[in-house]
Amino acid sequence: MAFGSFNEQGGSAPMSEINMVPLIDVMLVLLIVFMITAPLLTHSVKIDLPTAASQASNEKPDTVTLALDAAGTLYWNDQKIGDEELAARLAAAAAQPVQPELHLRADRETRYQKLAEIMSAARTAGIQKMGFITVPEH
Repeated sequence: MAFGSFNEQGGSAPMSEINMVPLIDVMLVLLIVFMITAPLLTHSVKIDLPTAASQASNEKPDTVTLALDAAGTLYWNDQKIGDEELAARLAAAAAQPVQPELHLRADRETRYQKLAEIMSAARTAGIQKMGFITVPEH
């Protein structure tokens, strides 16, 4: 539908006003929606939840320190052991109900091959937790 005027001037400028009617309609619809849903959000249902008292387990697993010096000598908790005794001690540690954590300490000059053999023996024995101890630089 075209709008015209009775004015003979001809060159009218385009209309630059915002149509406010759709914005007011949307605002009124949102107002009604919020008026309906707001009471539902503040309504609460009282429920008696069960309570349970449990204590955290204070039982810490033992730690086994396995040290390896530059010459390749093994120390189990600061006691010198041989390579053949290592497998037996690892198997005994893995068989305990609460497995100890194995802390591996190695000298800087130790060959990686020896460390890999110790880690493989620990995994074969079934040790689940193993950590490396390092000395921070000062």
